[in-house]
Amino acid sequence: MAITFFSVTLKKYFTALKMFFSKRCRRNLETFVTVLWTFSVFLVSFTGVVLFFCLLCSSYYYLALFYVVWFVYDFKTCEQGGRAIGCLKRSKIWDYLRDYFPAKLHKTEDFEKNNNYMLIYHPHGIAASAVFTCLTTGGTGVSKLFEGFTFRPLTLRCFFFCPFSRDYLTSFGLCAASKESIHHLLTKCGTNNALVLVVGGNREALEANPGNFNLVLSRRKGFVKLALQHGTPLVPVYSFGETDLYSQIMPQPGSKLHAFQQIMLTHLTFAPPFFYGLGLFGFKYGILPYRKPVNVVVGSPLKVPTILDPSDDEINEWHKKYVDRLVDHFEKHKLQFGLKEDDHLNIL
Repeated sequence: MAITFFSVTLKKYFTALKMFFSKRCRRNLETFVTVLWTFSVFLVSFTGVVLFFCLLCSSYYYLALFYVVWFVYDFKTCEQGGRAIGCLKRSKIWDYLRDYFPAKLHKTEDFEKNNNYMLIYHPHGIAASAVFTCLTTGGTGVSKLFEGFTFRPLTLRCFFFCPFSRDYLTSFGLCAASKESIHHLLTKCGTNNALVLVVGGNREALEANPGNFNLVLSRRKGFVKLALQHGTPLVPVYSFGETDLYSQIMPQPGSKLHAFQQIMLTHLTFAPPFFYGLGLFGFKYGILPYRKPVNVVVGSPLKVPTILDPSDDEINEWHKKYVDRLVDHFEKHKLQFGLKEDDHLNIL
């Protein structure tokens, strides 16, 4: 009797121990994958440039010269549909990135087949993290939720000038956020394409902070003009929790940091946000995102007419309709994802 009791107790002990280490191991894997992703967001372009010049100045200079030939040959790929590697996008490794936050993708309405769509993603946050987690890779099941559609995230053209990192971006199907690229995707790549555009850009990143709902949108009308020219429906996408992933130091007007950002914005149209998140190895601060839930909700498409040469009045009219659709989308879902009744979007 005593032996039986001892064996049962021992079995329960080892089962509990196994569960503890399996959960801890998975959590460590989530952190490891997120470290790799964070590196790819913030440092891969710089690393690619450094690697190129290191090769150029070494005895392996011929590899750098070969890459220059490839760079010239492949220069237009980012504006001609990209070059996605399916197995990389579908890899199970992205399940760990999804569970790190965790991140979830929600659909409110089916897309009509044989159509193209422009998904307008809000807010930018510090790194538009959920664009990669939910709309680029398969971790949240985007290909099952929107079966038959190819999601094509768009990013700044300048990122495709960086050696090696440009190949990393194109391998995930990223394309340039330029007029030429969008025109090509909507006219030369067939149908069932879902373009993902983050219109807030760097200026919206400077507004990102937990509990902040500022969107830089009032003067961003180029996407409306392109949608009208191609008759492509606009789909509001809001990521609840995106701005909670990092904290940001907000420089006071008149301070040196604020002056530095304003100079950068004036001359380069870009200014770095002074942000921080989680650290590694016991450090309190770092650049890893916080473990906060992110819920990306894809809204109802706003169908627009085809107007090859829309006037300013027509662009303004449909821009207002889109903003109204986005605000309704936010108000409809905010309580479901933990926001308060008095939380509202602030369109800047």
